[in-house]
Amino acid sequence: MSTPSAASATSIASEIDPEELKRYSFGVWSYKQGEIVSLMIHIGDQLGLYRALAGAGPVTPAELALKTGLQERWLLEWLRGQAAARLLDYSETELPGGDSEGRFELTPVGAAVLADEENSLAFAAGAFSGTTPEATVEKLIDAFHTGVGLSYQELGPNAAHRTERMLGPWARQALVAKIIPALDGVKEKLEAGAVVADVGCGGGVALLAMAKAFPNSEFHGYDPSQHAIESTQQKVTQQGLDNVKLFVAGGESLPGDASYDFMITFDCIHDMTHPETVISRIRSAMKPDATWLIKDIRSKPSFKENLKNPLLALLYGFSVSACMSSALSEPGGAGLGTLGFNPEVARRMTEEAGFTRFKLHDFDDPSNLYYELRP
Repeated sequence: MSTPSAASATSIASEIDPEELKRYSFGVWSYKQGEIVSLMIHIGDQLGLYRALAGAGPVTPAELALKTGLQERWLLEWLRGQAAARLLDYSETELPGGDSEGRFELTPVGAAVLADEENSLAFAAGAFSGTTPEATVEKLIDAFHTGVGLSYQELGPNAAHRTERMLGPWARQALVAKIIPALDGVKEKLEAGAVVADVGCGGGVALLAMAKAFPNSEFHGYDPSQHAIESTQQKVTQQGLDNVKLFVAGGESLPGDASYDFMITFDCIHDMTHPETVISRIRSAMKPDATWLIKDIRSKPSFKENLKNPLLALLYGFSVSACMSSALSEPGGAGLGTLGFNPEVARRMTEEAGFTRFKLHDFDDPSNLYYELRP
């Protein structure tokens, strides 16, 4: 392949509108800024800085240093960066002698998004838990040559941890209180005593939320990632739950004995190499009157329709780095990817597996839709 000569490159550059060049360059560098701000959010989350700022009002770096035991100079630089990113409010107070004192504040809205992991459905700081290791990046680059991606097991423990924290708020706060009561007869079954399977349980947030809320029922967690299952097992032990069983296995390994009363798959059908096989196995594992709850990404059938989503580039980045990669981690994988399991695809694939009842729920989850299915 030929490359442009220096003369032709100079000619092209001379024909570019300088203002258009500035705008395009700014757009590119704004993504680099986003990468760096993401790192700063991760650092703030790990150090507990957002939690320290929540409800504290306007504080100086010295006051935050006293509260956290951290170095004031480092906090000053971090706080200034957060204010520059419009994540913290900044104000100055005039002092005697002509000096001024800068104060930084995390607003209640900011606290809901960055500090309150246990009570806020808008909590997002968990999504910033670390960057992708360089070795993983190299493997992803290689996947563009081979066509074979990385499974969640190969993506390592950080991927499992980040996914757990991103999905945690809705699983902990809305699943038991809001979503399960909206399903036909499911809450009553769980209260009486049912056998439940979470296929693709990840770090077990949804599984454990149900296990604690419904002690009369038995809960089985399936996930092919040993990292995820080990993390879940630690929580099961710490919380003293005796109604949870865990399996390092994908949905293809489900028993076909129609033994489950309720099944869930949260944010994982689109990650599967052979979703049609798993859907069929789920159908075989369910009792005739059982319910299957699917949670999956909000998306439209066409790229043009999806372009209305202001976070679409982020979703495609997730897909290349994790979701589609997992869905292509075996030769012949379906490769649905993050946006591939839209309502039309969900209805078609489940009908082909023998499901006769399909109901879409919109629980105002900004990222996901929910599907209630019966055999």
